[in-house]
Amino acid sequence: MDTHQNHRITVCTSCKHKGTDCRPGFDLIQRLSAAIAAAGAAIPEGFEIAGVACMAGCDRPCTVAYHASKKATYLFGDIDPDEDINDLVAFAQHYATLNDGWCSSLDRPGKLRKSTLARVPAAMIELRPSHLRAS
Repeated sequence: MDTHQNHRITVCTSCKHKGTDCRPGFDLIQRLSAAIAAAGAAIPEGFEIAGVACMAGCDRPCTVAYHASKKATYLFGDIDPDEDINDLVAFAQHYATLNDGWCSSLDRPGKLRKSTLARVPAAMIELRPSHLRAS
């Protein structure tokens, strides 16, 4: 287990709840940053939180992604800054311990079991010489 990897949580800042101008991403970044800091040693160093303009989860605001080098990436939707902080922190703790980032839905805390929009496998580097690759 490499807990010194650079892990990142990316939060959509443009998601809006339907029929409102509410953009919960900025609030979620602040609350999640405070919760990660409060978790102290329970979250490995190098866990960054950043905002991004769009992750194409517009129908399921607010979207949040977890990613790290050589690990599967997770995209969650329907995240509420008022209700889901503890689940997000718990998943950060768990995700940091996974060698390849892969876990079943049963291993994800609370609402994250059912709000997964995508699990993208880590990119694999092809080691065959270029002259052996199919055209």
